[in-house]
Amino acid sequence: MLRLITLPISHYCEKARWALERAGIAYREERHVQLIHRVAVRRAGGGNTVPVLVTADGAIADSREILVWVDARTPDDGRLFAAGNGGHEQLARVCARLDDELGPRARRLIYTHMIRGQRELALRFNNTGVPAWEDRAARLLWPALTALIARLLGIRPGSEQEDEAAVWRELDWVAEMRADGRPYLLGERFSAADLTFAALSAAVIVPPIYSVPLPQPEILPADTAELVRRARAHPAGAYALELFERHRRERVA
Repeated sequence: MLRLITLPISHYCEKARWALERAGIAYREERHVQLIHRVAVRRAGGGNTVPVLVTADGAIADSREILVWVDARTPDDGRLFAAGNGGHEQLARVCARLDDELGPRARRLIYTHMIRGQRELALRFNNTGVPAWEDRAARLLWPALTALIARLLGIRPGSEQEDEAAVWRELDWVAEMRADGRPYLLGERFSAADLTFAALSAAVIVPPIYSVPLPQPEILPADTAELVRRARAHPAGAYALELFERHRRERVA
């Protein structure tokens, strides 16, 4: 059985779970809380980040590489990197930009919101499925944990505004790609670009369909709820929600 080391709420981990489940590849998920996860990923053969997929041939410690590994084991009609999706080079460029821009910016933006006086709400959703001792440790060490997360992510005065502007820029970019009426980002079929975009946008659209429960706008603080509603109302945000509805629902039901 494959093992997938995760932070349960991580949008990069959702990207890996989605690819594996879409291909019908069985795996066992091992969920951890922030910082403690580093012990698990290093033991599994990774570095400091999740997801890490542990296979018979070794560990794959990057979500992009996990998608490539999965695709090599997927029938041609379901390939995420199939020919006809704008060409392999364009597909790789789109996925790389989403991984390097939207993913980190959206992550830091939502962390900025959720670690700002939202201890109980954040812990309620952050710790889904982690070992009981990790849940207790995160609750006990919450002030130190969030301070270290903020330092590692580079959260500082002004970063929230920078990240929000960057997220809207990436959403605008995705919307422009689909402005000609194409059904998917790179053509007529669902590809790695669509999966990557939808998964990584989850940090700001908090889709109701996800591998673990996410806090919906009705229970979020007013400023965070407003951010989520604006992201969902954006044409690209609405497209991401549509992708979860059309291509993810059956796997998490």
